[in-house]
Amino acid sequence: MENGQPQQQTHLRFVWTANGYELREREGEPPGVGEQVEEDEMSLRVTKVAPSPLPDDRRRCAYLQPLT
Repeated sequence: MENGQPQQQTHLRFVWTANGYELREREGEPPGVGEQVEEDEMSLRVTKVAPSPLPDDRRRCAYLQPLT
């Protein structure tokens, strides 16, 4: 809690796109390994959840790959 207000929980997603990977912020907890998520009307699977790749960032990051 900061300044009497609850902090907004966010996570990062390392998303595969046709133009390369993109790092995106999303609300809530990260999806779990093996879960299927939608990004840009594409179905992707979470291959791992790890600490954020950004320096001094305490959020978790979900790494996504396209379904094959």
